[in-house]
Amino acid sequence: MLISCTHFTNFIVLGMKAPFYEEAITQFYGEMKLGGSPIASLDFYASFFDSISRNMQDITNLSSLSKQGKWKVIFPFHQEIMDKNHTVVVTDADINIVYATQNMYFMNGYKPEEIIGEKPKIFQGKDTCPKTTQVISKAIKSRTPFEVVLVNYKKNGAPYQCKIKGAPIWDKDGKLVNFIAFEKEVA
Repeated sequence: MLISCTHFTNFIVLGMKAPFYEEAITQFYGEMKLGGSPIASLDFYASFFDSISRNMQDITNLSSLSKQGKWKVIFPFHQEIMDKNHTVVVTDADINIVYATQNMYFMNGYKPEEIIGEKPKIFQGKDTCPKTTQVISKAIKSRTPFEVVLVNYKKNGAPYQCKIKGAPIWDKDGKLVNFIAFEKEVA
């Protein structure tokens, strides 16, 4: 018996978490009469499930961060992360990274915990365009949104084109509290 992607995905989204994957599979397939185990498809779904779980945790964390900071604007994190596959980086008002989504690792090889407290300049290198970084600096100083594509560097030193859409974040009292960047590797 073959199970469709939708059927299995619906099962996964109903609240199962990554550490309980084996238990979920046993429960899901337990009552079915299968001649063999669809191991290759389970590996695919395990990766998919882990990715969805990480993304959902990031959405929850970012929503909490926005509530704690009393952000004036509520960002569509679900859409940005799940639909657009953006990596999200949040800095404090001094441009120190305070949060990065887990999918950053797949974009540039850095785990979020490796860059917390660092400045986004950690991703720049010899081929990063100074004119583009000036555009970003001016936007940060003037506290205005920006959108650029620049050369960033992965943890292993390989360059990549990164599209960044950044904006200041104000709290409900009008105080600058954070900056946010939605990032994606582009060709």
